[in-house]
Amino acid sequence: MATRKKGHPAKRGRSGRPPRQRHAQAHAAHRAKQGASGRSGGDGKTGKRWSHHVMETSDAMDIEHDIFRTGSAQAIADSLKRSSTRSKRRKGTPFQSAMSMLNFYINRAGRNLPKSRRATLQTAKRKLREAFGRAP
Repeated sequence: MATRKKGHPAKRGRSGRPPRQRHAQAHAAHRAKQGASGRSGGDGKTGKRWSHHVMETSDAMDIEHDIFRTGSAQAIADSLKRSSTRSKRRKGTPFQSAMSMLNFYINRAGRNLPKSRRATLQTAKRKLREAFGRAP
């Protein structure tokens, strides 16, 4: 009699898929039922662009419009430093606020961010550290 290792069970449901894939399949079916908005109620944009809404309305700080999409690394770092030092709507230090806003944008863009733009944003992180005198 062969013994089976303890750990992750390889059970498959009626659909023949592992539990994680079944969940994704059910989630996609649920979204399709609700329509294009992604959420029931409200307008169509808030469901799909919640991170955009956070960037626009959060208490983190006020930033220039489209700075992450269009600026060079130096322009992004300068803009974030300027915004974070002027803003009264932040909880941490200016450096923490600026760096967290940049990380938030990079993380939310995920795979949709082109490699060239990701490289620019990573360079902007280094420039931001230098601007605040925190270069390693």
